[in-house]
Amino acid sequence: QLQASGGGLVQAGGSLRLSCAASGFTLDDYTIGWFRQAPGKEREGVSSISASGGNTYYIEYVKGRFTISRDNAKNTVYLQMNNLQPEDTAVYYCAAGSFGQYLDYVSVSENAYEYWGQGTLVTVSS
Repeated sequence: QLQASGGGLVQAGGSLRLSCAASGFTLDDYTIGWFRQAPGKEREGVSSISASGGNTYYIEYVKGRFTISRDNAKNTVYLQMNNLQPEDTAVYYCAAGSFGQYLDYVSVSENAYEYWGQGTLVTVSS
């Protein structure tokens, strides 16, 4: 089971750190993706980190503002979000997918992931 947390209300330009914690399994062998769904829009992939931790991916809009990282000792993946903008307002989800020997695999495609967290709401006011 995955649990996303850390959302909240923040002013534009502010920061939040989201956490994705796993229970019942270890994240060591899983690629993790962060997705978001804004009101009235489809869910989109935002960032991904490989199982090895050595490869990361960001969509263009969040590059330079968001940082994904993982702490396997804590069985947790983080998404540090800086300089948040109103357009970042959404429910954020984390997901885990196993790609076997491909420990450097990253993806922001929903179809790549097996396990999903319940989402945490991020609201950015202007």
